[in-house]
Amino acid sequence: MARRQPGESPDQRPATLRLTWVQPEDLIGHELRQAAEDGRDASAVEDRWRAAGGHPAPDRAGASARPADPHLRALAVQLMDELAALPSPLADDEPTDLPAIKAACPAWPSLPAPSPTPGHQSLPGSPPAPGPQPAPGPSPTPGHQSQPGSPSAPGFQSPSAPALQPAPASQPTPDPQPAPHSAPGPLAALGPHPSPESLRPRLEAAWLGRAAGCLLGKPVETLPLAGIRALARATGNWPLRDWFTEVGLDPATAARYPWHGHSRATSLAETIDGMPEDDDLDLPVLGLLLLQRYGHGFRTTDVARLWLDELPAGRTFTAERVAYRNLLDGIEPPHTATHRNPFREWIGAQIRADVFGWTRPGDPAGAAEAAWRDATLTHTANGVYGEMFAAATIAAAAGGRTDVHGCLRAGLAVVPERSRLARAVRFGIEAARAEPTGSDAGFADVVDRLHRAYGHLHWVHVVPNAALLAAALTHADGAFPGSVCRVVSGGWDTDSNGATAGSVAGLLAGAPGALPAQWTAPLRNRLTTTVSDLNGIGFDVLAERTAELAVSRTATARPEDT
Repeated sequence: MARRQPGESPDQRPATLRLTWVQPEDLIGHELRQAAEDGRDASAVEDRWRAAGGHPAPDRAGASARPADPHLRALAVQLMDELAALPSPLADDEPTDLPAIKAACPAWPSLPAPSPTPGHQSLPGSPPAPGPQPAPGPSPTPGHQSQPGSPSAPGFQSPSAPALQPAPASQPTPDPQPAPHSAPGPLAALGPHPSPESLRPRLEAAWLGRAAGCLLGKPVETLPLAGIRALARATGNWPLRDWFTEVGLDPATAARYPWHGHSRATSLAETIDGMPEDDDLDLPVLGLLLLQRYGHGFRTTDVARLWLDELPAGRTFTAERVAYRNLLDGIEPPHTATHRNPFREWIGAQIRADVFGWTRPGDPAGAAEAAWRDATLTHTANGVYGEMFAAATIAAAAGGRTDVHGCLRAGLAVVPERSRLARAVRFGIEAARAEPTGSDAGFADVVDRLHRAYGHLHWVHVVPNAALLAAALTHADGAFPGSVCRVVSGGWDTDSNGATAGSVAGLLAGAPGALPAQWTAPLRNRLTTTVSDLNGIGFDVLAERTAELAVSRTATARPEDT
C-alpha cells in the first residue's frame, strides 16, 4: 500500500484504496499456484474458480486493478479453505515442526566450544564440542575450477538432474537435482565465540553491508531481468558495478522500465542521502527490539506482541500482512501462518534472519532455532527454511572462523536435505562453481541458468531467491561488492537479496573500513525507519546494541514455543 510521499499532492494519488496482498480474489490465484508447487491436486478447485469468472493471480503486482463482485469474493474464500484441506505429498520431506526438521537434517551443526571471553557467559546444559576446525569440503579456487568429475567441475552434468526447461503452466517443475554426493557432510564446530571487541566492527560492517545491498536493489525491485540489464547497459553500468543512475539514461528505456515505486527520489546514485526506509531494514531493527524486550528465549507469541506494538500494518507485505490480519482477527500463532496465507513459502521470513545470526556468532544451530521461532508466525516449510538457512549462514560468518563456502554449508546443514529449498541452494552453488570464468560478466550465464530452472515461480518466492543468493555469494567468493552486484543483477527480489548478500559479505570483510567508501559513504550513517523511536539511528549504534545481545551458546527456548 503506497503512502503519501513528500511533495505529493492528494490529487496525485488514486481515488480508491486497493490494499495489496489481502484481496480474496487475488489470494485464491496465489493459493492455486502454491498448490501446484507443493503437489496438491487443485484442478477441480481451479475449474470452479475459472468457471465462475475468476482470474489468475497478478503476475507482479500486489493486487488486481479492480475488486471482484461480492459473490466471487465469497467463493474465493470458500475455495481457499477447500485447498487448505488438501494434503501435500511433500509434507514428509518438508516438515514445519522443529524436531521433524532436525530429523531431516543429518548434518545439523554441532555446538561451538564454550567461550572463555568475559561478558559472554556460556549457557548451562550444553556439552563442549570439539575445538575449531576448518569447515569440511573443498572451496572453489579463482575461476571456480574444481577437480574433474566433481559436481562443481565446469560442464558437470548430474545424471539425476532433469533438463532445465521451463515448466508447463499447469504443472510444477521438479527442482534440478545435483548428484547425491554434492550434499554437505557433517559440519564441524565453527570455533569459539569472538570477543566483543572483534564483534562490534564486524557487526557494523554487516549492518552497513545489508543497507548498501538493499539500497542497490531498491530501484529495480519488481522489474524483470531484461529491464535490470537494459537500465544498467543504457547507463554504462553493465556488468553491474555501481549504483543505478538516470544520468545518460535514454527516455525510451526509462519509459519501458520505470524505477520501482518512489525509489527514484531516494535510491539512485544522484539522489542517495542516507538509507531510506525499507522493510528489509525495518525487520532486522524489529528483531533487535525483540531480543532486547524478550531475550533469546522469546516465543513466537512474543514476536506477534511486538509486531502489534511496534510495526505499522501498512509496512508489512505478503505473508507478513496476511499474518498481521490474522492476528487482528484473533487467530493465534502458528495458525497465523497457514490461515488463508498463500505467501507462506515466500521470502518474507528470510529477510528477518540477520539478527538471530548476528547475535549467535559461530552458532548456526542456535541461530536457526531462533529463526524458526520467528518464522513460524508467518511461514511454513520452505518459507521457514529460508530464514533458518540465512540465520545459520550469517551466524557462521559472524563467528569469523570460516569462509563464505563454509558459511553456506552451515546454512544448508539446517535445511531438510530433500526439501525444494535445499535442492535449489545446492543447484545455485553448483551452477556458480561450474561457470568457468569467475567474472562478473560470466555470472550472467549463471543467472540465465537459474531463471530457466525457476522462472515459473513468483519473483518473491523463497526458492529461486535462495538459489540466486547462494550462487552470487559462491561466485563472488564472498567479496563485497561482487556479492551484492551479482545478486542484484540476477533479478527477482533484488533489494531483499542484496540485503542478505551484503550482510554476509560485510561480516566476512570484518570491519566498516574494509568496505569500499563508494558503498558506505552515501549511507551517511543514518537509517530512516518507522520502527519504535529509532528513526535516524546510526549503523554504529545499531552494531553496538547488537553486540551487547550476542550470546556464546544455544539459549534454551521456553517450552511454549508456539
